[in-house]
Amino acid sequence: MKYIVVLGDGMADEPQAAMEGRTPLEAAVTPTMDELAVQSETGLLKTIPQGMSPGSDTANLAVMGYNPREYYTGRSPLEALSIGVPMKDTDVAMRCNLITLSEDEPYEQKRIIDHSSSEISTEDAAVLLGAVKEELENETYQFYVGTSYRHCVIWANGAVEPLTPPHDHLTEVAGPYLPADPVLLKMQKRSYEILSQHPINLERKKKGLNPANSCWFWGAGTKPLLTSFEEKYGIKGAMISAVDLLKGIAVGAGMQVIEVEGATGGLHTNYEGKADAAVRALLEQGADFAYIHLEGPDEMGHQGSLERKIQAIEYLDTRVIRRVKEQMDASGEPYRMLILPDHPTPLRIRTHTGDPVPYLLYDSTKKAGNGSLYNEKAAAESGIMREDGYKIMDVLLQRTAD
Repeated sequence: MKYIVVLGDGMADEPQAAMEGRTPLEAAVTPTMDELAVQSETGLLKTIPQGMSPGSDTANLAVMGYNPREYYTGRSPLEALSIGVPMKDTDVAMRCNLITLSEDEPYEQKRIIDHSSSEISTEDAAVLLGAVKEELENETYQFYVGTSYRHCVIWANGAVEPLTPPHDHLTEVAGPYLPADPVLLKMQKRSYEILSQHPINLERKKKGLNPANSCWFWGAGTKPLLTSFEEKYGIKGAMISAVDLLKGIAVGAGMQVIEVEGATGGLHTNYEGKADAAVRALLEQGADFAYIHLEGPDEMGHQGSLERKIQAIEYLDTRVIRRVKEQMDASGEPYRMLILPDHPTPLRIRTHTGDPVPYLLYDSTKKAGNGSLYNEKAAAESGIMREDGYKIMDVLLQRTAD
């Protein structure tokens, strides 16, 4: 038996007036997921433990079988693992986003325009971060290039400061959410001075793209220690994601990380390449379990784009799930596939919530289930609510009678 998770990051949402009260998942044309639902267990899953922040870090840890209350030490340390950053026990890792702030006001009065700087390329971001690094890096603060707008700072002998994610406060004035630590605040302000007139940003503005004109620190945490996935479950796992957070969880768990050319973490990513990489891992490379992570629905939720969120969900259905299903069916290898978001990213608020998410659990050896369609409403009507999200991996792997 092979095992697959297909995770549409932030895919769940709220009813939309523009869609006659349907959610993006309901409005999207998803023939593959709806076909599978009839033969699957569907229901609701609470991925975020009560009282914990509704982030992709805690949620994906839970889906992978790691109780966030036990294993979570912060988001950025997981991302640091992904890009090979050496961490001491006394280090604190922080996310360093390259974001877009408004330009005409004093720094504290600037508005947070775009947390991703128009989904800036890693190549441009590396040059910009290099300019910041050249001036601000020292023995205490070390800068590391990640992917797209997502980068990392290691603070030697640092403190886990309460730092705010920029995507939680898009269009708002930055002042109330700036770091309380005077050194971090000074570095953010200085980064704006360095970046706002950088040639790359001047060129981006000419092209109608948002400039990556400021660093923004958040997600602080200490060195993580995850139990090996293979030791925990007795199977070999592979991760397919463009996002450093997911790759970092996989590195920490001792899973194979598969890089896919053209995987961007945005709406326009290499969907087919991700699907094919997962199938190869399962059928040719000795993996028993593949985790396929798609960031597109979450990014479109943060952007507040209903049309593009629907498009991201439809791409997930036709270009990933159907492709994986067809190849696995053709192989004759029995498999179980879990399809779900990690958390909702409602268009109304453009950030995450901790509400339960709809899940679909398909077994190729069974032809009956409780499902009808795959969406939030149908999952709620199933009557199934799983409160401890981290136990879903045991259910997928058939390690529990439930």
